[in-house]
Amino acid sequence: MHTRIGLAMVALIGVPACGTADEEARIPASVQYKSKIDLALGMLERAVREGIPGDIVLADPFYGNAHEFRETVRLLGLDYAVGIEARTKVVLLGGSDSEHCTPVSVGELGRRLGRRAFRRIAWREGTGRTLSSRFALRRVRVANRDGIPIAHHERVWLLIEWLDGERRPTKFALTTLPARMSRREIVRIYKERYRTEKVYEELKGELGLDHFEGRRFPGWHHHVTVALSCYAFIVAERARHFSPSAERTRSPAPLRLAA
Repeated sequence: MHTRIGLAMVALIGVPACGTADEEARIPASVQYKSKIDLALGMLERAVREGIPGDIVLADPFYGNAHEFRETVRLLGLDYAVGIEARTKVVLLGGSDSEHCTPVSVGELGRRLGRRAFRRIAWREGTGRTLSSRFALRRVRVANRDGIPIAHHERVWLLIEWLDGERRPTKFALTTLPARMSRREIVRIYKERYRTEKVYEELKGELGLDHFEGRRFPGWHHHVTVALSCYAFIVAERARHFSPSAERTRSPAPLRLAA
């Protein structure tokens, strides 16, 4: 699901003296401004309400940084695996689940762990090579600025990635995937977000999703609808000629959100 492109085109419209920008753009009065976070949550709520298969939300740091987004995903009964920025603060949980430590940024925590705490994990076969990197996984509580004591926040996994050639860990994620799940499986699921990025690239490169030059609300929706319908046909043809294995068919496909 993509919420990357909004209705900011309204700002480009010349407003005639007798009307408003909304009238000129033919935006219905019922449509009100919503942030990208609100749009994304609305899409997820609709997906859950309509019974669309999937129980994991994947997202980049723009969404993962927002504790309102993460908490609403959980209220919808879904798990998440979302990127976060290095400045996000957490409390590291020890063997006794102690919560008396001072919150620390995940960037600083990754640096303190040191290289020996990171293990190489491969998540899939790429073009010509196996994709792998070094990861560390720790149980934490996020120090949200929501007025709720940290001890009442949910325990989650902090996934830290140390890329080859980097002097320190540079990628971080939070996930509510089950503690019984292996590290390799957690990494594999989190890295599945690349599929959504691939879809977005194909929609732009092959079907002209980003070629819209109109200034009207209906025209924008017509353009997106045609692009998505064409892509749905392409995906159906791919599945017909290159059907997935029975094993993969039995696995639930996660809901994926990218930006």
